[in-house]
Amino acid sequence: MPELPEVETVMRGLRARLEGRVIVHAVMHRPDLRWAMPPNLADRLTGARVEGFRRRAKYILMRLDGGDSMLLHLGMSGRMLIGPANPNSITLHEHLVMQTDDGWRVGFVDPRRFGSVDLVPTGAEDAHRLLAALGPEPLGDELNTTILARALAGKRTPIKAALLDQRLIAGLGNIYVCEALFRARIAPDRQAATLSRAAIARLVTEIKATLTEAIAAGGSSLRDYVQPDGELGYFQHAWKVYGREAEPCERCPGTPDCDGVSRMVQSGRSTFFCARTQR
Repeated sequence: MPELPEVETVMRGLRARLEGRVIVHAVMHRPDLRWAMPPNLADRLTGARVEGFRRRAKYILMRLDGGDSMLLHLGMSGRMLIGPANPNSITLHEHLVMQTDDGWRVGFVDPRRFGSVDLVPTGAEDAHRLLAALGPEPLGDELNTTILARALAGKRTPIKAALLDQRLIAGLGNIYVCEALFRARIAPDRQAATLSRAAIARLVTEIKATLTEAIAAGGSSLRDYVQPDGELGYFQHAWKVYGREAEPCERCPGTPDCDGVSRMVQSGRSTFFCARTQR
């Protein structure tokens, strides 16, 4: 599933092409994805001017001049395709298509149909059932040492599991939690409540740095992920531990008591870490 940097990258691509444009034509090719889409979605999009965009966790909100926002979740295999309008263009598994007044075509492709599209009043975005329980955004001032320390107090779950709880921090996923914990030198199976304030401060810093670097690099090039312009992201080449089981750890290469990057399974997900330096 695309993580926060991938979603941010997609949102920025959509903003660059759609902001300020009028959707002159919209069409739905099926009535549902993970859930039913609004039955009048195409009619409400047609003729609307795109006022702006916002990302909330792993959701994209496209704000329209009529007071609605289209909420978009890419799911496990969803991607947005942008190109010049072509009346004969047919893309497999394309479920929603929008054409703009300046001759561009935007399509939502989702082979596995775990994504979702909905409409919500712009003024009530945060009350939507998919957004209402989300925690603070990890970038910006919403997340700091004090806020995270308060959230982790008394939690007996492993720190990795705690960070993946969207009610605690919105938008963090498996890849970037592994990377941030490595950079902060914190063991992924350590009980969340045992982290010192200094460790939490390191963790906040590294969460922000890891996500910021990934966004700047264009996100991670996972199997089903492409940017709106078709370019693959390349932050995966900067992964320090994720997917690098048994490879030398960059922090302690050649150290006799370091076996390289280790892997364990937590809650059904692979966790990658350095057993020597993450405590």
